[in-house]
Order: sequence, then structure tokens, then C-alpha cells
Amino acid sequence: MNAGRRFVVLGLLGMLAAWPCLAQGGPAPIRFEEIGGAAGARVLHHTRKFAGKHGDVLGMFTAGGAASAVADYDGDGDLDLFVVDSDAGRPHHLLRNELVPSGKLAFTEVGTAAGVTGGNDPKSIVADALWLDADNDGRADLLLARFGTPVLFRNQGDGTFRDVSATSGLDKFGNSIAAITFDFDNDGRLDVLLGNYFQPVSLIDLPTPHVLPDNLDNAKNGGGVTLWKNVTSPGSPEIRFVEVTEKAGLTGHTGWTLDAGHADLDNDGDQDLYLAGDYGTDRLFWNNGDGTFRDATKEAIGIDTKKGMNVDMGDYDRDGWLDVYVTNITDEYMKECNMLWHNNGDGTFTDLSKETGTCNTLWGWGAKFADFDNDGWEDLFAANGLRSASAENYIPVLLEMIIRPGVDFTDVNSWPAIRDMSWSGYQKKKLFRNLGDQTFKEVSAAAGVDNDRDGRGVAVADFDHDGRLDFVQTNADQESLLYRNVSEGAGHWLGLQLVGTVSNRDAIGARVTVRSGGRTWIREVNGGNGYAGQSTTRLHFGLGSADKIDAVEIRWPSGRKQTVSAPVDRLTTLREEGAVP
Repeated sequence: MNAGRRFVVLGLLGMLAAWPCLAQGGPAPIRFEEIGGAAGARVLHHTRKFAGKHGDVLGMFTAGGAASAVADYDGDGDLDLFVVDSDAGRPHHLLRNELVPSGKLAFTEVGTAAGVTGGNDPKSIVADALWLDADNDGRADLLLARFGTPVLFRNQGDGTFRDVSATSGLDKFGNSIAAITFDFDNDGRLDVLLGNYFQPVSLIDLPTPHVLPDNLDNAKNGGGVTLWKNVTSPGSPEIRFVEVTEKAGLTGHTGWTLDAGHADLDNDGDQDLYLAGDYGTDRLFWNNGDGTFRDATKEAIGIDTKKGMNVDMGDYDRDGWLDVYVTNITDEYMKECNMLWHNNGDGTFTDLSKETGTCNTLWGWGAKFADFDNDGWEDLFAANGLRSASAENYIPVLLEMIIRPGVDFTDVNSWPAIRDMSWSGYQKKKLFRNLGDQTFKEVSAAAGVDNDRDGRGVAVADFDHDGRLDFVQTNADQESLLYRNVSEGAGHWLGLQLVGTVSNRDAIGARVTVRSGGRTWIREVNGGNGYAGQSTTRLHFGLGSADKIDAVEIRWPSGRKQTVSAPVDRLTTLREEGAVP
């Protein structure tokens, strides 16, 4: 069955799934089943192992890396999954989606055959993965962010990839832990921003033991970010990037960047930046529209001392302005509420995490907005947990070091060995259901997603085309989990795949406004928002009881606008054609 017919068949199945909701007059409970093992998508992650007396301390500071990224790399219409490993010599995993018309999910490991398993060499650690069509040829290329230099695999269009790192211009050493792609200057080519954790020194061959944060609340000795402009010529056999960090006005940031996100936060048509700082304040940069950014942190969100871990954007209250969700750390060691930044529409944001009930996700990591029950309101799922090991707790041992006068936090020798102790481990995950009244309800246990793994990334996609969003949770030194959405009575939905022609082909940065019966929803196509998890670029709108759309309005990154119609309960592909500037 070809991809087009498959979407129609599975779209009709989605319509049938939505009918009970309409008959009962309200949304049904959210339910998931974990099918990673049965579907061939359960992958064991390994963190990098360091030698030496304090190797376990360095291991804890690099124990992210369990990342996943979603894309249809082979163009068959089904969404595939790339999962990162991090220890020396360990291969990554490319899982090809072998979805059959019945809707049963099955993945096949093809990483070795595709040529994308490399990157964890003895001197480098892969920490994140990012799909992007870097050359606008309609095929998803793959970027690996590393503690080292990046790796870029070009999609050959025959199921294989070619390592083009040496000629890509991405040759600057950095300890990158996060990567996003977006067209920051709207020239039709996807650029790359790397979030760097440590300063650019080798963690394998330490030139000095003074590599850790110089302050646990206000560290300024981190790696900041690097911005890479895509200068690939149309039809060129080579993909090329050049660094423009200083020119863009981003070199002043030297924090410990753990995550980065982009969106049009001020509704002016270009993509702004939010940076989550693990040790030190988060940062918000307005895009000036001329290839540069302005640091607006102080007036927009204020200076904080929390441990920023995640950046995702969504319009949770449907007021037409994108809000920002940042996870922090709340445990017996730190009492740092998350931040749900409500966009006030005037260049400022107000943290409403306590008021909305989304404050506490324990030791937070990746978190994503997604309408899991298709009721028209975006919910939130958050991964958490640092290290689950023995019954002995590392936190009292750590506190002895922290309160000791004159301690040098930057020196790895100052930190006590962790050995087999637990540190904020065995934590239950958090699923916040949006009640549509400015509040959320935590429902992870009832939904079947309250696992206690050491979670890292969250990647959301409708893997089986049934109109209900599924997600992958990756875990450090543990197996990944694949949650299939089996919520009965979910509402109607709309799926959109945007294809840019004047804009970048992935349509990253495009904004879609959907109107139906006096209700309005907005979504933007993003290039990797959320810690260690790239979700699908297909836009998903839960519509509740709405069974038809009045208008779909698209604002492309090029600035062109078009209004179209689209059927509910199916995925529709829309191209940037006939649009009016």
C-alpha cells in the first residue's frame, strides 16, 4: 500500500477512534501502553566511562546523551527513529518504521547498513542528534552534537548516508550537549545552533582539573553557544556552514547551556531564542530580523539561579502567544520550581508554574507540550531522575563538600566520589493534563507512564498514524521506552506536513493558525526544541468536538502567507505554492 492510501486508511481509523468522545460529550482519560520491546524499539543507552580516581564525577557531569530524534529519513511516509548511544565505540541505532496497514508498529534496526553508527570515538562523546534537510533536497540529513567536533551525515537518497563532516565547515571543537536547527535569517536555508556545556577543553585528556562550574548558582565558565549559518549553494554537492556566533551577538553568553529552543515569541515573523542554563541564569534573545540577536533576559524574564534543563514552546492557554516550559530541579537537595513562562504579549513573561500546577517534576529533564487526548488543549509530559543505583544517597555526601569553606567547585578533585550511590533516582515521571482552565492535573499513574527510569529525552510523534500522539522516552544507562497512545474517545484532530519552496524545505519556523467554530489554535514547526528529544515536524492539532475546519492560515518563514482548507482526522501535506507575500 502506498503512503497516500495508508494515510487515508489510518485517518479513517482515527475518525472511528474519535467517535466515542463525541457521543459521551467530553474527553476520555489519557491512556498509554509501553510497546518498545514488542515493536523492536527498546534500545539500551550507555554513558561514557572515564578513567581515574574521579572518573565517576566526570561521568555524572556528562550523563546526558541519551537522545532520540524523529524523521521520515527514507521518504516512505512512516516516521523513523534515531537513538543515540554515548560510550566509547558504542553504535547508535537507526530504527526504520515498518508500520503495516493494520496499524501495528514494528521497527527494524538499520543503523549499520545506513552508515550512521559512528561518532563515539575514544576522544569524543555523542550527546544529541538532529535531523535537518541541510541542502533542501527533500531528504533528511543527520547531525550529531558531541563533546568534540560535530558529525554530519548527508542522506544519499538510497537508504544510506555519507559522512561529510570534514568538508561541512563544522570543525570547531566544543562540548556540545544540545542542537537545534532553524532559519535564523530567513534566507531559505536551515542554520544550526549548538548549546555547549563545558568550555572547549578535552574531557578525555584533561589539561586541568578545573573544568567544573565556578559557581553552583551563577557559573560563567561554561561553553555558551555557537551559531552556524548554512551557506550551501542550491544543487551543490557539498553542504557548508560558517560560524557567525560573534556577528549574531551571541558570544557574550558563557553559561552552562543544557538546552536551547526557538520560536517566534513576539509574533513579528522571525525566530527568537531561549537558552536553558544549568548553572546560571537562563537567557532570552530577541531576533532583530537582520541576522543579529539582542539579549533581553533582564527585562523579559529576569535573572534566575535555577538549574534550567529543558526548553519547549506551546500556546497552552490558546491566547495566540507561544509560552515557554523550562524544567528545573526539585528534590531534597534543591527546591527549584519549574518555570512555565506565560507570554504576556508585551515582551515580558510571567512564571505561572505554581498557579498552573506544573511546578514540580523532581530532577527534571526533557519535557514536551502535546495534546495527547485531542481535546484542543496542549498537555505536558516531563522526564526526570538523575541516577538510580544503590540505597546509599549521594546528596548528604555532596552537601558536606558544598558547605565546606573555601572549596574550589571547579576542581574535579573537590567532588566526593559517587561510586554506586544514588542521586535523585527512582523518580516517577510526570504527565500534566491540561484542563482548559489555566490549570493542569498530574495523571501519569492513571495514564500508565509513571515509570521510574532515569529519563532524559522525550520525542513525540504519531508513529502509527491513528491520530493520537505517541512518544519515546530515552534513559541514561537504561533502555528506552516507546509509549503508544491508546486513549479511547479522543477528540478530532488535524495533521499537517508543511513543505517549503521559497522557505527552507522542512518549513522550520512556519506558523499555522487553525480556526473552527470560533476557536483558534496556533502551532509552529520547530527544529529540535526540548532536551535530548527531537519530535516530528508534522504539526498536530487536537480539535475536541470540532468536525470541520473553517480556515488553515500559514505564515511561512519567507513571510509569505496563504489560507487553505484541510480535512479533519487525517494528515495533509501542504506546499508553499501560490502564497501571497
